[in-house]
Amino acid sequence: MSEVVTGEAVVLELPVATFPGRLLALAIDVVAQAALGILALIAISSMLDRLNGDYIAAIVVSTELAITVVYATAWETMTRGKTPGKMALGLRVVGDDGSPERFRQALVRSLVGLIEIYSFPPIALIASIASAKGKRLGDIFAGTYVLQERMPARAALSPVFAVVPPPLLGWAQSLQLSALSDQTADAASSYLRRFAELSPAARESLGFQIANAVAAEVSPPPPAGTPPPAYLAAVLAVRRQRDAAGTAAAGAVLPPQFAPPPPPPPPQSAPAIPAVPVPPPLVPPGLVPPAAPLPQPSEPGQPSPPAQAPLQTAPPLPAPDAPPTQPTAGAAPGFAPPA
Repeated sequence: MSEVVTGEAVVLELPVATFPGRLLALAIDVVAQAALGILALIAISSMLDRLNGDYIAAIVVSTELAITVVYATAWETMTRGKTPGKMALGLRVVGDDGSPERFRQALVRSLVGLIEIYSFPPIALIASIASAKGKRLGDIFAGTYVLQERMPARAALSPVFAVVPPPLLGWAQSLQLSALSDQTADAASSYLRRFAELSPAARESLGFQIANAVAAEVSPPPPAGTPPPAYLAAVLAVRRQRDAAGTAAAGAVLPPQFAPPPPPPPPQSAPAIPAVPVPPPLVPPGLVPPAAPLPQPSEPGQPSPPAQAPLQTAPPLPAPDAPPTQPTAGAAPGFAPPA
């Protein structure tokens, strides 16, 4: 297994391609290249009587380069690290950081492969055996390696180990799984999947070993007398349930059409209205104010009404050019005094 850190800081464990798998993929590509070479020779033989020896030699060298270098470079660039042989075996060429193979890397691998594969095959054989990732010289210079992309299907987990055992339901609700590593969980899962294939002695020894590793990272400890398989099944079942709940909660995002509308902007205060001077009410001269009663004529034998107070006449209208009279502060409710 090879540990790769992606651009999102996620650690992945990618299986490195085995040497027999790479050798078989190379054999498939060599057969395809040989077929292309035979077709090219047939085409060249038809031109022998019309071309001289120099032209024929140039055509043969160009055809060899196209079959050995262009073939692998074009395939790996277009398919991001695959040739027909690698497709058949489920292999892929990737960068040392797990990124897809680029054109420059594919070209370097093909050019170096022209020497170490087609000219001196023992060089590629020795380099692949000596490298921990099975790299040949072309992979070392290009910064790539070959990984096993297609893995065999894992054995299905038995329904007995897919749920929390009933006696452990109450205890499982208080499990603390934040310190449980993926490697330890994968080891426990692999043990439960292969439980039926193991011998009784291997089940017991391996079960206690993995259960102790899990108990060192999980709290609280299980009830006394809990068998290791039941303990591991409970821990993994709770872990799957919490992972599923966390994924569902993270994905519960309202689409834009169902999202609540944004709050309205705060109301802006209206600009202050300047105070307008209000002139006093005017009464035309010679008219009696509405509050004063009109005099009634007296009848014979009745005393005459008392004399009325002198009429109040309105002040004269101000001249058009005269400035308006300014009200005093608080004289007109609802209007602010002028500045």
